[in-house]
Amino acid sequence: MRALTAAAIGLAAALALVFALTAVGAPDGHTSPEPLLTTVPEHP
Repeated sequence: MRALTAAAIGLAAALALVFALTAVGAPDGHTSPEPLLTTVPEHP
């Protein structure tokens, strides 16, 4: 019974954190216009 109670408290805390972050919203910012390099450029 203690394990079930602990799991319920943990789930409630996790959901409260998710809802709090959702209420705050995403931080303001911008993305870079430069593309990210996924491979090493070849040198001639």
